[in-house]
Amino acid sequence: MIDLHIQQFLDYAVIERRLSAKTQQAYGSDLSQFASYLKDAGIKKAGKIDENTLLGYADMLTAQQLRPTSLARKMTVVRSFIKYLIGLGHVSNSCLDSIPNSRPPRVLPKHLNVDEIARLLSAPDISKSIGLRDRAMLETLYATGLRVSELINLKIDDVNLKMGFVRCVGKGNKERIVPIGEIAIQLINSYIASARAEFTKLERSEYLFLNYKGKPMTRGMFHTIVKKYALLAGIDRPISPHMLRHSFATHMLERGADLRSLQEMLGHAGIATTELYTHVTRDHLREIYKEAHPRA
Repeated sequence: MIDLHIQQFLDYAVIERRLSAKTQQAYGSDLSQFASYLKDAGIKKAGKIDENTLLGYADMLTAQQLRPTSLARKMTVVRSFIKYLIGLGHVSNSCLDSIPNSRPPRVLPKHLNVDEIARLLSAPDISKSIGLRDRAMLETLYATGLRVSELINLKIDDVNLKMGFVRCVGKGNKERIVPIGEIAIQLINSYIASARAEFTKLERSEYLFLNYKGKPMTRGMFHTIVKKYALLAGIDRPISPHMLRHSFATHMLERGADLRSLQEMLGHAGIATTELYTHVTRDHLREIYKEAHPRA
C-alpha cells in the first residue's frame, strides 16, 4: 500500500511540479529508502505513520553521516510526501512537526576571474574544426550563463543570431529567452558556416553542437573539453563547466547588473538563489578596498 501511495505521489509531482526526469529519479530513490525503513519497522499502511516513525527515520539518516545537502534533500522529499498523505487524510497533520525542516548550508559558488576566463576562452585552436566548435561552446556558455544541460540541448532553431538571443528550456520545463553577446554570435556563425558539417556525417541533426559521430554533445564530453582547455590555459585548480555559469553571474553583478534581470537570465525560480552571488561580489569589493584604501 505504501508503494502505491509513493507511485501516486510521484505521478502527482511530475504533473503538478513539472519535475525533470533527473529530479523524478531522485525523488523515487529517496522515497524508496523511506519505504524500506517503513517495511523494516513493520508499517504497511500510511495510516500507521506517526511522529515517532518520522523521528526514527530522521535519526537513522543522521546516523549515516550524510552530507548536509543530501540529508536536507531526503527530509524535504519525505516532508512533501507526508504533506501529500495529509491531504488525502491518511496521516495526522502533527506529523510534520516531527520532520526537521533543515536547510543545507549555503555554499558560495566558485567562479573564474576575468583573466582566467580570457585565458580559457582563447585556449581552443579555432583554425581547426574541433577547436572552433569548442570555442563556440565555451563562449556561448559564458555569454549566456546557461546550465550545461541547456547548452548541449540547444537546437539550431533555438539560436536567433540576428536578434541576438537563445531560447532554452530549463528546470521544470520552463522556457526562457537569454541575450547572447557579439563574440559568441560570431563564433557560432563561423562554426555553423565552416565546421559543423564535419560533425554531421552527412546526417541531418537539429542539435547545434555535435560530436564526431554526429550526435549531440554529452555532459561528460563537455566536462572533458573544459578540463582540457583549463590545463592549456594554465588554470591549476579544479574546474567544472558549471563554473562558467557562476562566472557569468558574478561578473554581471560586478559590472552593475540588477538581481531581477540576472534571475531571469539564469532561470532561477526564486531570487534567493540568485542572491548567493551577492556574497561573492561583496568579497570582491572587500578585496578591492583592502588593496586600494591606505588605512584598510
